[in-house]
Amino acid sequence: MVTVCQDYRGMSEAVQPELADAAERQNRFIAEHLRRVFLIVYRMVGNVADAQDLTQEAFIKALQREEQLKDPEKAAHWLSRIATNTAIDFLRRRSRVSFTDLDDLPEPLASPSWQSPEQEVLRSERREYLEDGLRLLTERERTALLLRDVEGLPAEEVARQMNCSKATIRSHIANARIKFRRYMERRKP
Repeated sequence: MVTVCQDYRGMSEAVQPELADAAERQNRFIAEHLRRVFLIVYRMVGNVADAQDLTQEAFIKALQREEQLKDPEKAAHWLSRIATNTAIDFLRRRSRVSFTDLDDLPEPLASPSWQSPEQEVLRSERREYLEDGLRLLTERERTALLLRDVEGLPAEEVARQMNCSKATIRSHIANARIKFRRYMERRKP
């Protein structure tokens, strides 16, 4: 019995550095992708508190399948899909969207320290302008447009993530672009 305990202790000492390395990899992965994932989710749900919770949920899902994180490029794409699907599932469960001003974002995201006050005002005006335009779209149009035009996903991937046909996605995107273009034309001075 004593030798088993000694063997176990020896194994434990050998495993601890591996656990520390794994924890470091996970922390680095989170730090590298946190802002991007938060913004993906926030753009879809339009609420800071929900976006924070869903961002955390997306990372938990991703880190549970750590073997998927070996290739950094594939991991980033895979994490984006997890974040998008997490937000879509949330919107389906809630079946409504509530909006929060981007000015209510946590400080590091709301006002980067490298911007001048003039740049901040212009950025805030552009943000409000875009938010108003996005509010005109249906939930599905907004999601399809953000995934296609902001995240740069191909229509096939957007269709797969939204669980509908490619033709339906193209229709949502076309309708969203038309509505957004009309909104912009009405707002021109």
